[in-house]
Amino acid sequence: MADSGGAAGAPAATATRPRLGFWPIWNMSFGFLGIQFGWGLQLANMSAIYAKLGADPDRIPILWLAGPVTGLLIQPVIGSMSDRTWNRLGRRRPYFLAGAVLSSVALFLMPDSSALWMAAGLLWVLDASINISMEPFRAFVADKLDESQRTAGFVMQSFFIGVGATLANVLPYLFHKMGVAGTTAGGIPLTVQYTFKLGAGAFLLAVLWTVLTTGEDPPADLEAFRRRRAETGGLRRGLAEIVDAIGAMPRVMRQLAVVQVFTWLGLFCMWMFFGLATARYVFGATASGSPEFDRGTEWGGIAFAVYSVVCFAVAFALPGLAARLGRTRTHAACLACGGLGLLSTWFLRDPYLWLLSMVGVGIAWASILSMPYAMLAGALPPERVGVYMGVFNFFIVIPEIIASLSFQPLVKHLFGNDPLAVVLLGGSSLLVAAALTTRVHDVTATAAS
Repeated sequence: MADSGGAAGAPAATATRPRLGFWPIWNMSFGFLGIQFGWGLQLANMSAIYAKLGADPDRIPILWLAGPVTGLLIQPVIGSMSDRTWNRLGRRRPYFLAGAVLSSVALFLMPDSSALWMAAGLLWVLDASINISMEPFRAFVADKLDESQRTAGFVMQSFFIGVGATLANVLPYLFHKMGVAGTTAGGIPLTVQYTFKLGAGAFLLAVLWTVLTTGEDPPADLEAFRRRRAETGGLRRGLAEIVDAIGAMPRVMRQLAVVQVFTWLGLFCMWMFFGLATARYVFGATASGSPEFDRGTEWGGIAFAVYSVVCFAVAFALPGLAARLGRTRTHAACLACGGLGLLSTWFLRDPYLWLLSMVGVGIAWASILSMPYAMLAGALPPERVGVYMGVFNFFIVIPEIIASLSFQPLVKHLFGNDPLAVVLLGGSSLLVAAALTTRVHDVTATAAS
């Protein structure tokens, strides 16, 4: 029985869902390839784009504020709205599609930015749109799959996240090797411009694949669903539901929340500064306008591609490992691998050895994208999965907001604008998260497969 640990009580009993085969799970997760293509492009390139447009290193964190703020505001609202939606497209699919269209427009325009304010504004639009698509995908797995298949479902999402991020990270380097040269009017390399425009199309097409191949089952009691929607409809009631969900979080969700805070602080440190650290420490770049800076940030993209390749390579091993060790131990071990990988950058300087640091990060990433959600899903009331998944996102974005708002003096005065120091801080944070994971009581572990 799932532990409730709060006023919400135990999740409502539901009929066992039919087991799905490999290809239906593949189709329902395929849209994540496009979503991660979009995320991967911004994670690997936005700091370099900001630097090209004139931003100093200590200003980078505040310019990344768009992602966590839009996640904080949008994901729980979209989760609550999708819980109460039913139309011709279903419950979650209308949000997949709307977010994909808006994200594709922002991706297409981003590399044409001619000023810092334009790139920052488009990032706000992009992050808001990606969040509209992404949040319902987490609830989609809980809607469609029985508890015995949810670990496999979230792992399939991890696989497509790895594939999408790999494509996003490696394409600028491949375009360079194919002879693409030159920059836009704003100084952004054409290799990056071509990749963003290709990513815009990939995002939309991948989400369309899931929308067109995977249906949704209507609520078991449609009339009762409509009555509940009428009683809880409207922004005011929706916000009240979010507040209620925060107060009634299941115990496992509260335990995982602390793990998530340190996990995503570590990842945010890496995303903001790993490419800049690569340019400075591996390629010797001293200025953002130098050829060494461009080669270094491209190699940083290759490094991110390595962790993405490792992610989808190990993703399908995680269910079996979790069945033997338990999801808690598996997740703790994977996070420790990620922390040690980032800390290894302290002594690595050879470009190819530098890539090895991302092997551990890739193992951690595969687990981060699946294990917490698999542990959480079985402890949630089925009729409120969307809003709880949105609230769970708070513990991803809050540390990112804190970092965005507080890191400027930290990076400038304590770290001396040294990007590697922030990467090492990220590795330490992942190790703390690994230790905290051992305290999580996964009450649905016996049902996982």
